[in-house]
Amino acid sequence: MQQASFKEIIRDEYKKCATDPVHFMKKYCKIQHPKKGKIPFHLYEFQEKTLWQLRDHDYNIILKSRQLGISTLTAGYALWLMTFFADKNILVIATKQEVAKNLVLKVKVMYENLPSWLRNETVEQNKLSLRFTNGSQIKATSSSGDAGRSEALSLLIVDEAAFISNVGEIWTSSQQTLATGGGAIILSTPNGTGNFFHKTWVDAETNPMSKFHPIKLHWTVHPERNQTWRDAQDELLGVKAAAQECDCDFITSGHSVVEGATLQWYRETYCKDPIEMRGYDQGLWIWEHANYSKDYIVVADVARGDGADYSAFHVLDVETLEQVAEYKGQISTKDYGNLLVNIATEYNDALLVIENANIGWASIQVAIDRGYKNLYYSPKDSSISDVSQQLAKYIDLKDNSQMVPGFSTNSRTRPLVISKLDTYMRERVPVIYSKRLIDELFVFIWNGSRPEAQHGYNDDLVMAFSIGLWIRDTALKLKQQGLELNRKTMDYFSKGPNSGMYVNSFRRRADTGWSMESGKGAEDLTWLI
Repeated sequence: MQQASFKEIIRDEYKKCATDPVHFMKKYCKIQHPKKGKIPFHLYEFQEKTLWQLRDHDYNIILKSRQLGISTLTAGYALWLMTFFADKNILVIATKQEVAKNLVLKVKVMYENLPSWLRNETVEQNKLSLRFTNGSQIKATSSSGDAGRSEALSLLIVDEAAFISNVGEIWTSSQQTLATGGGAIILSTPNGTGNFFHKTWVDAETNPMSKFHPIKLHWTVHPERNQTWRDAQDELLGVKAAAQECDCDFITSGHSVVEGATLQWYRETYCKDPIEMRGYDQGLWIWEHANYSKDYIVVADVARGDGADYSAFHVLDVETLEQVAEYKGQISTKDYGNLLVNIATEYNDALLVIENANIGWASIQVAIDRGYKNLYYSPKDSSISDVSQQLAKYIDLKDNSQMVPGFSTNSRTRPLVISKLDTYMRERVPVIYSKRLIDELFVFIWNGSRPEAQHGYNDDLVMAFSIGLWIRDTALKLKQQGLELNRKTMDYFSKGPNSGMYVNSFRRRADTGWSMESGKGAEDLTWLI
């Protein structure tokens, strides 16, 4: 009788664990504490609430603060599924295989410390996987592009998803395997905006039709943390890293070249719809038509032509740095060259700057063939990247043998144009209306020491805009110096040795270029083209 009663107790307890993952985890799961060793997993209230949400929703996205035990909670949920449901196929993906393996290890620690009547027999157990006789299993893998593609999944767990560069590709490849009724848990601290994790989170928050259920876990949900703890994180991690790790704030997180707060300010202050959209693809956006009292610059980046990127250009007011027009689209190099000449002509014969790397030459040739008179030239000597050096060394306009059409982006000039972007944007000088450009800037990040678009995104508008800022300083300088030359020339009419008559006293100097006798000695004109 006592034996039958004990079996009934076990049976009732088993049923309760099968229907209540919180009860299962709090009463029977143990975790590995770094100092205390194996201890019971005493769930906080926010962890219990999160666990119920994981059970009740097939697709969950978790935006979390650091050290809340959510990866461990997810491991416990995976073990609960494997224990009480047959044929559950769970895959864990993380930035590195080692990170994914750690979550599987958490599952193993909990499994090995379950009472015997809760443990399923294993048919496979190694560092990367655990499989039970009931057909349920969990495996760990790295973030390769084809991860999750090979077999039907019951649950896909993507840990620290915001830090996986190709997570969008992984998600796309997994859709076939989840189509049979699987679910997903995507969890991460924030890592800037515009990436897959950020977009998926925003969609889950704002779109009632989104398949994802959003779970936000700010540092304040932890009952043992207060402002003193938060302030200590600033000291320990630095202000920027602490904001990323603790505050669930996409804007202040990440490693974008331009600070997220600055970009958000631009989005709220200036961004607006164009007054006109042109082209078959509506890719040419106009915010202000040409004003014939102003000077403009058109700066273009040319797509490689493989469909992976876009041709892009900006039209900028030289003096105010106001963005008046922009194009982004996929177009043939010949048509793009014609479009550039047309738009530059429309905007008062603007200085036309075309990036000349690779396929860019095809569009430049169109401008040359059409005889566009205000095409930008760069020195052949790649060591000459300073404007004044260019002008001093290649002042003889009759000899273009030392110059090449277009702007040359190379290891010497790229840091200069990115530095110019950083400086101007930090001071909030340019007037940017384009939402497309701001979106690209959000995902234009420091990848080590190299600034570039995040994996799977484009930076065509960003690079064209950065080159434009650098060239703009040149154009404005030349304009101002031209005005100064005109003033001094007019002065020479009345102050020269033949009063009332202008005498052309230019002479070529062998060392630096041109000079002009001004009555006060030779004036160096090497800054003038």
